[in-house]
Amino acid sequence: MKSKFEIEAEELSGQERARLAEALGGLAEGDVPLLIELLFVDEEEIRTLNRTYRDTDKVTDVLSFPALEDVKGKPILAARYRGELDEEGRLILGSVAICRKRAEEQAEEYGHSREREICYLAVHGVLHCLGYDHETEEEKSEMREKEEEVMRRLGLGRAS
Repeated sequence: MKSKFEIEAEELSGQERARLAEALGGLAEGDVPLLIELLFVDEEEIRTLNRTYRDTDKVTDVLSFPALEDVKGKPILAARYRGELDEEGRLILGSVAICRKRAEEQAEEYGHSREREICYLAVHGVLHCLGYDHETEEEKSEMREKEEEVMRRLGLGRAS
């Protein structure tokens, strides 16, 4: 069974949240809705987060804060996380902080829309919360394939 995703993000409309959640469907197997919190922050805040949690004192585009460990490729089942479900029966997968300004700069740099860049960074962050990484070429390739799959579902894939 494919896990359903739910997105909390004050800066996105209900329609944008639903569209992103739908596109993320299929990234994880399980029987519990997975909640992702998207936070949009300024350069100062992302730098502070990066320095505090990654010991890197610089602005970055996206940071992920997974709430679960050892979930990559494994079913995420409610029975395993009973005490961790929120009042609506959802399991918090993690939080993703996106730097608005870096997203805008990167969209311009790469020649695509702000929407595409924001969605890409959100998807990238969610994959980190699911245990994906890009430390090796093999991991990077696997993660990139998942990112592109979701971006195609959003209708925001790379131009042919």
